[in-house]
Amino acid sequence: MKEKKQGKSPSGFARLMEYAGRFRTLTYLSLILSALSSVLALMPFVCIWRIIREVLETRPDFSQATGIVRNGWMAVLFAVLAWIVYVSALVCSHGSAFRTAANMKKTLMRHIARLPIGFADEMGSGKVRRTVTEVTGSTETLLAHNLPDMAGAITMPLCMVVMLFLYDWRYGVACLIPVVLSFAVMMRMAGPAMQEDMRLYQNALERMSNEAVEYVRGVPVVKTFGQTVFSFHRFKASIDDYCEFCMHYTRMMRKSMVGYIVLINSAFVFILGLTLFLIRGDHYQMDILLNFLFYVIFTPAIATTMSKVMFMSENNMKINDAVARMDTILSIQPLAEPEHGQEPESAAVELKDVTYRYTPDASPAVSHLSLKAERNGIVAIVGASGSGKTTVAGLISRFFDPQEGQVLIGGTDVRQIAKETLMKHVAYVFQDSRLLKRSIADNLRIAKPEATEAEMLEALKKAQCMDIIERLPEGLNTVLGSRGTYLSGGEQQRIAIARAMLKNADVVILDEASAFADPECEAQVQQAFREMAKGRTVIMIAHRLSTVRNADCIYVLKDGSLEEQGKHDDLIQKNGLYAAMWADYQKAVSWKVGEEA
Repeated sequence: MKEKKQGKSPSGFARLMEYAGRFRTLTYLSLILSALSSVLALMPFVCIWRIIREVLETRPDFSQATGIVRNGWMAVLFAVLAWIVYVSALVCSHGSAFRTAANMKKTLMRHIARLPIGFADEMGSGKVRRTVTEVTGSTETLLAHNLPDMAGAITMPLCMVVMLFLYDWRYGVACLIPVVLSFAVMMRMAGPAMQEDMRLYQNALERMSNEAVEYVRGVPVVKTFGQTVFSFHRFKASIDDYCEFCMHYTRMMRKSMVGYIVLINSAFVFILGLTLFLIRGDHYQMDILLNFLFYVIFTPAIATTMSKVMFMSENNMKINDAVARMDTILSIQPLAEPEHGQEPESAAVELKDVTYRYTPDASPAVSHLSLKAERNGIVAIVGASGSGKTTVAGLISRFFDPQEGQVLIGGTDVRQIAKETLMKHVAYVFQDSRLLKRSIADNLRIAKPEATEAEMLEALKKAQCMDIIERLPEGLNTVLGSRGTYLSGGEQQRIAIARAMLKNADVVILDEASAFADPECEAQVQQAFREMAKGRTVIMIAHRLSTVRNADCIYVLKDGSLEEQGKHDDLIQKNGLYAAMWADYQKAVSWKVGEEA
């Protein structure tokens, strides 16, 4: 038993207190103050009952009722004191809640920063965002409000049980009957089965959040082609699934909820029935009437308390679910870092018999792939969509590690190169290189924070960006995305290329870097590529074959394997896959509106 207890995982609340750190004391203090407040909140009921008893006992000579004013002020004093204590509990709980939520977000973001870049695509950016923001935010509400209320909800019934039997045990039993019955109904709604329902509910929300992100990203396509939300089948399906789950759960809980509400508010019916039974021929009618009045005043608190108990069970499930969802991210292991990182001896890049699967049961994205790229040259990787081009780029940048084979830079396995060293040697220009809404200088300094203005201008000149800088109102200091200053997709790509040049990395990976270049600026982008290749190893991932015809070596991939390799002219003469791709590309370029297929 002892070993089993030691191996038992901590509860959700215990995990939250780990994130609270030294502020957990405030949480415990808030629970104590909230419990004390609930006890004080019961005292005005006693004072009011004493006033009523004194009025009834002294009638019609009310001059003998000397304790009315004193009991009235005592009721006010207890009510104010209960409010002050409860506010103090909330101050403590909020102080702890804000810091706990902040620590949870910091823990998540520190861990995410260490994870391979590809993890967000696999998990879904919407799910990651929701875990970081909404899940951690929900724990803030739980700690700030729900936990103090829970302490009061536990303390108040204990005091009520004592008070129910203190005045008249018969009325105490009458009040407990609806409580017991309503609790039995409550357990049907908030019992262990609800934990699974809560998990399914949160899963439905996550799916809808993920698909919503993808839908928003596709809005330009929707507007361009006049489509509706129904074109995005997965998004609509996620909404329908969420709606169906909520409606099913609501219908399933409808009878139980109605039964609970009726029972918990029926205490008055039970005490009224008991009173009518007791006053028959009973000569202690005044005592019975006084007790009846006390329980009439007191019983409304029972419904409020039981509702808090019900939500307490739900809140505990929310805590466990929130912590479990955090653990799904925290359980993902970052890539292993070498104890003593090695330095690459050169800028040569080589893949040796590399195989990579995104998930264990998936088909290989690349399979037994070998290729090589040397300094002062441009290597292009082409192929149909899904052939593994971007996966190769991610492996070289160590966004993830291969299951088989080696990725070498300068003869050193990238797994033996420290992350900071690898990032110093490798620059990556993404297909969609969005710039920050800051000045162009700030965007460039991301690559080299200490860069001088002369260095930035030199990088911009090599990237063929001077025409952009010269027409901007404030040159390098022009803030993008504000006051009407925007750049086209091709212009943003050239700025991103300049940033890669400023970094002065030995290896530059261009993932569809010319995808947004219009015909007018494509020549400038090509010139930027040639400048970049001087003294560096440049690896281009491309669909637009015109951008790679001058490459020193073209690797053609098919289904994750190397199909062909060589220069453009040699591959055309082979009349293989590349030649067919080139022919299709030429047809697409020369196609005109009105021509028959």
